[in-house]
Amino acid sequence: MFKNKTEQEARNEILQMVSEYCDTYHNQNKEYQEGDRIPYASRVYDHDEMVNLVDSSLDFWLTSGRYTDEFEKKLAEYLNVRFCSLVNSGSSANLLAFMTLTSPLLGERRVNRGDEVITVAAGFPTTVTPMIQYGAVPVFVDVTIPGYNIDVTKLEDALSPKTKAVMIAHTLGNPFDLKAVKEFCTKNKLWLIEDNCDALGSTYTIDGVTKQTGTIGDIGTSSFYPPHHMTMGEGGAVYTNNPVLNKIARSFRDWGRDCVCNPGQDNMCGHRFDRQYGELPIGYDHKYVYSHFGYNLKATDMQAAIGCAQLEKFPTFVERRKENFRRMKEGLKGLEEYLILPEATENSDPSWFGFLITCKEGVDRNALVQYIEDKGVQTRMLFAGNLTKHPCFDEMRAEGKGYRIVGDLTNTDRIMNESFWVGLYPGMSEKKIDYMVKVIRNYFEEN
Repeated sequence: MFKNKTEQEARNEILQMVSEYCDTYHNQNKEYQEGDRIPYASRVYDHDEMVNLVDSSLDFWLTSGRYTDEFEKKLAEYLNVRFCSLVNSGSSANLLAFMTLTSPLLGERRVNRGDEVITVAAGFPTTVTPMIQYGAVPVFVDVTIPGYNIDVTKLEDALSPKTKAVMIAHTLGNPFDLKAVKEFCTKNKLWLIEDNCDALGSTYTIDGVTKQTGTIGDIGTSSFYPPHHMTMGEGGAVYTNNPVLNKIARSFRDWGRDCVCNPGQDNMCGHRFDRQYGELPIGYDHKYVYSHFGYNLKATDMQAAIGCAQLEKFPTFVERRKENFRRMKEGLKGLEEYLILPEATENSDPSWFGFLITCKEGVDRNALVQYIEDKGVQTRMLFAGNLTKHPCFDEMRAEGKGYRIVGDLTNTDRIMNESFWVGLYPGMSEKKIDYMVKVIRNYFEEN
């Protein structure tokens, strides 16, 4: 088939066939019919992603390569940050961001075992997991409703001589009060990690300057799991403007190496065999010198190839999410007697991940959720609800150590008992949004 063709000609022919295959067999433009299942999230893609994926596979480089370099550069440009590191998942991004703060290179600001990190229990567990696994102490404070983010009036109460950092997520795309949290961290010389996994594309205006969420703190993280704002299947990113934090993050991501050479690259610094590190012999190969106890958290170039195509579409994804939120909220007006509808944080413009609803007194959440599900609409809880109530906390709860709760978690528990959300992903048509509105309204008309 490829006889008498150059490699590039053969590649072009393969990629043209891949494009036609995708257009023929992966058509996502099927007309929605009322009653069709409406998932809370789904991949939105076309032949661009599939062509990039196959193009990368034909290189057979497999690990990080040219597409990884391109993705890191373009995501950094979109976010307007200096440094971006691609990793294999959003959970790994959170692990890497937190572990970066434990580096000896940070001196007195290093997070040590037993130090405290302020966070919330109303969210996804992998914001908190790295703290516990390292031996730091998460300090949980309550959240607000209908913002569903950290109650900034409780920050001072959570502060102690052991506090070293704040690590919290922007809930379902809605930014937390970055101005208040940033000022608190600056005043007390605390690190701020923004878990931006559910909020890529959200913006926040602080001191008259509008910035992307994830870029206002010291480190931001993203997830590219299929339901998220953009996808590469599995994948995530860590980004920062701080060159020291970037150097540490790269080291932890790449096995803990001291060397900064990319895979397949040797002796970029020109001193591979003429330095001494630790108690190693002089001239020990710098590619095998380890300055941290790290991991291999890199993504593959095939994942990055998909991400590069997704990034081109991403601004339209953000606008679609915002429009879906507006349409959903407008459609549910008049139900405030029964439901608390979500509100954007002041000074923010969220790229909404989902539409979060809290049932008021007298409304049975489980009955409402089951009714919605029975009508073909997928729902989700706000992840853990109250993480400290889960079996993973049984041992610590019984021993009364390993974490602290400041005050009470009244709203956190309310979310656990009375809140749920439906999706707003960019593949949702107006018909789907209108059907979800109709289903929710019908429940109250029938009950």
